[in-house]
Amino acid sequence: MARELLTQDELSELAAELGAWEVSGSELQRTFRFGNFVEAFGFMAAAALVAEKMDHHPNWSNVYSTVDVALNTHDRGGVTELDAALARAMDGLAGAAG
Repeated sequence: MARELLTQDELSELAAELGAWEVSGSELQRTFRFGNFVEAFGFMAAAALVAEKMDHHPNWSNVYSTVDVALNTHDRGGVTELDAALARAMDGLAGAAG
């Protein structure tokens, strides 16, 4: 998967595609909200397996039913298609709950 930084035009297109994600500086950010801690933790466990398989790990934190996520490709210093792919996967895992 491409690890080249996305251009400003590509970031704009990505922001439109990913609606719930915010393109902020050099990262993608989103807050996922679930019904309770178990649902939030289950999402994190499932997302961790995807991230490990991609060898691309999010910056995230969890407080009760909320999971805050920030994605960027650390070795490139910004957002790449790898971040976009992980964001799409996380959206899929969260379903309607996120």
